[in-house]
Amino acid sequence: MCWFLDKNFAINSLINNYEKYINNINTTLYDELNTYSNSEFIGPLRYAIDNGKRIRPLILILSAECIGTANKTAYMASCAVELLHTESIIHDDIIDNEYGRRGKEPFHIKYGYNTSILTGDFVLGLILNISSKINNHIVTKNLASTAMLMSEGEMMENRLQTNEDITFDDYIKVIEYKTASVFEAASKLGGIINCGNENEIKAISEYGKNIGIAYQINDDLHDWNNEEKLFNLLIKNSSDPRNIFDHMENLLNIYSNRATKNLARFDSNSAKTSLENLIEFTKFNSVP
Repeated sequence: MCWFLDKNFAINSLINNYEKYINNINTTLYDELNTYSNSEFIGPLRYAIDNGKRIRPLILILSAECIGTANKTAYMASCAVELLHTESIIHDDIIDNEYGRRGKEPFHIKYGYNTSILTGDFVLGLILNISSKINNHIVTKNLASTAMLMSEGEMMENRLQTNEDITFDDYIKVIEYKTASVFEAASKLGGIINCGNENEIKAISEYGKNIGIAYQINDDLHDWNNEEKLFNLLIKNSSDPRNIFDHMENLLNIYSNRATKNLARFDSNSAKTSLENLIEFTKFNSVP
């Protein structure tokens, strides 16, 4: 698991460029959690969200600033997106029987399976509460749709793990549902909250989807020997694994370039430049 610690160190060193945004996201997030300071879940919740990279909420804020100014509503929505990601990690680590994440014990090893399942459920309640404060049915609908897509992706992945005929199309579809849907929701909500027009919202949503796919491909390339990954099945079923790696790297470039093109529709500003720089997350580390 050494690659994991090294990769997160590299990503965190890059994300330091966005310290102002991340500090504001963290302030909003922890302020929200502090309203539940008497809850039995508060300790586990803080453990779950500590040391997160905050890439998804950062994308939401920067997407909003591509169109206007990120306000309190945008930061509240960014917390909902981060919590949705947190909930998925808690349950995903149980399913994958993970033994290391962010350089610390996975939630289910630290707190046990019962607390993990209940905390995941509690987090969904937090998201609903945040959505009620935002009071925008379009935001609520997108958060709900994303949660369902993520679950669909997890189910597809479980089914495909016993399928000897898995294809790259299957692999990409799982990524679209399970991972990229949250990136897409983040960027789309940023556009919606700042009242972007139809073309702006479509472009920024596609940016989120494409960077999300590229981000996951990059992650899988680093974690290629993980037996639980669908990518590992593609390698096992190939007569020449080098062809799989070559195709993966080609797909990585395709989706990274698509994300860049999606931003071409926006006028130049600092937020757009920051979103362009975030695409480097998908290229930041060479494959070991």
